[in-house]
Amino acid sequence: MPEVLFVCVQNAGRSQREAGILRQLARESVTVRTAGTAPAGAVRSIIVTVLDEIGVSIDGKYPKPLTDDVVRAADVVVTMGCGDACPIDPGRRYLDWDIEDPVDLPLAHVRDIRDDIDARVRQLLTTLAMASP
Repeated sequence: MPEVLFVCVQNAGRSQREAGILRQLARESVTVRTAGTAPAGAVRSIIVTVLDEIGVSIDGKYPKPLTDDVVRAADVVVTMGCGDACPIDPGRRYLDWDIEDPVDLPLAHVRDIRDDIDARVRQLLTTLAMASP
């Protein structure tokens, strides 16, 4: 089973949103993890709101620190805005998604970003399915 790690700075917005969408779409066919280079204390409420609107729950999820172990465990590492702070481990597939941070954005804009992410995650899931034996 492939493992995907979503990484952003605070692990309170972008990475949580992407992971929630992938968990729902992939069900049990992909292991999904998140981490942040400087984790916040909690997931942003606006992220919970926009995911609830599309039936994606991230109950019980919280920001976690990025460690070398979680990077080594991943087959695919999707980074968003962490720059040089994201460790590079040979043998991993890396994707760097240029996705706007939801901090201080209006709800309508966060919804637009969510929809863009949904499309990206669906494409990622397609490539994971094609790579599986």
